[in-house]
Amino acid sequence: MADKLPLAYEHVLEPANLRDLNEPLIDHAEGQLFLTQAFNIIVEEVLCKGTDVKQKVCHESLRSWLSLRLAETTFFFFISGHPRFFNQQFAGVDYHALAGRFLTETLNTNLFTYEVAPVFVLMEMEVLRGLRQLVGWTEGDGIFCPGGSTSNIYAMNLARYQLFPEVKSQGLYGLPRLAIFSSPESHYSVKKGAALLGIGTDNVIMVKVDDGESKLCSLSVCFFQGAVPFLVSCTSGTTVQGAFDPLDRIADVCDKHKLWMHVDAAWGGSVLFSKQHRHLMKGADRANSVAWNPHKMLVAGLQCSALLLKDTTNLLKRCHSANATYLFQQDKFYDVNLDIGDKSVQCSRKVDCLKLWLMWKAVGSSGLAERVDKAFVHVRYLVEQMKKRDGFHLLREPEFVNVCFWFIPPSLRGKEGNADYQDRLAKVAPTIKERMMKQGTMMVGYQPLGNKVNFFRVIVFSPLVSQKDLDFFLNEIERLGDDL
Repeated sequence: MADKLPLAYEHVLEPANLRDLNEPLIDHAEGQLFLTQAFNIIVEEVLCKGTDVKQKVCHESLRSWLSLRLAETTFFFFISGHPRFFNQQFAGVDYHALAGRFLTETLNTNLFTYEVAPVFVLMEMEVLRGLRQLVGWTEGDGIFCPGGSTSNIYAMNLARYQLFPEVKSQGLYGLPRLAIFSSPESHYSVKKGAALLGIGTDNVIMVKVDDGESKLCSLSVCFFQGAVPFLVSCTSGTTVQGAFDPLDRIADVCDKHKLWMHVDAAWGGSVLFSKQHRHLMKGADRANSVAWNPHKMLVAGLQCSALLLKDTTNLLKRCHSANATYLFQQDKFYDVNLDIGDKSVQCSRKVDCLKLWLMWKAVGSSGLAERVDKAFVHVRYLVEQMKKRDGFHLLREPEFVNVCFWFIPPSLRGKEGNADYQDRLAKVAPTIKERMMKQGTMMVGYQPLGNKVNFFRVIVFSPLVSQKDLDFFLNEIERLGDDL
């Protein structure tokens, strides 16, 4: 039956040419019409159902309430659908995916048994199969999770269960001290998972991935101290700087020491669609598991997070199953392997595959590749323009679509040697952010990192972004910060 739901994950084609940078990839007009009509139906046919007078009073009251809220909180509507939302790793809107989200909420089913969600069970299997093929696996397993953090924690739990299956029934009693290896810029969910699973945050060992000898030395120290390394968590697309770990080199270490290799590609996984940029994840096929969030760069809409596994031994179900007989009866009239709920630690699970399936079918792999490629083109343009202006100082040349920079106001230029320079520079980004939020002109994030004081991190990937939005961004940073 699954073969009746083919996906457009055909061979990824390189777009003949990228569209003009002055034009967004997605036409907002049709989508806005769709949203307007849907909103009117909700307001008039659902919330305000009744007599004409009652409908009018309700409609006007709701309209007034919304207008008041908008006037009071302008900046809150610089959320992901706006082309000048550069704040987080979710941005833009795809109206095919949005239609899927409407349908998912309307149908309100639970993705745990085939009998209550037959089409969506098959659809999830097909979508996961398509994503695995992009990683380079012809077979395997997987599941949609409520966010990339959960996917990472699942991978930890699976890696531990594979090494010590008795942990499921006996708990931590009798297990040796376990250790996880990751990089200093890995997602915080690695430490959260270690805390949640009883491994302990002190046993998450941060190793600079560009130093192979350091990693091997750390492994030796671990064994010497009696700890048992069991997982290496790599990152493809770090949250702040968008860096990619060298997966092939890490895989060599994991193969040698028989360690589970997990790739957190929640942010960077979508480069696999692009023939031009998929080299950033070279070696991903050697991993045991990959976390990938299509709700980020592919704009599938929150939430859409997949955990992909190379495993073909039903490890996911063996690790998490509880065999609830009121759900997972073994004498059903259909193949009970289609009851996928026991693969998850959840019982209730939303349908997150439909929005991705619809979008993928609508634009194809080549359309998704075009989104990835154009994001890189936009980043190159933005960086080139920054270098032409005074006051913009890059932390590093971007590897991905994260551009990290300081804005140096005129009052601080040439004063890098002053004792209070770093303290004053640290206040620039928060002040500019406050001004842009209160004026409602755009949204961009900032943060410190290690010994580096607050800097901006602009995320450029929304298919709604055009060159004029990037020009506006630079002009607005200057306008808001020149008097500081």
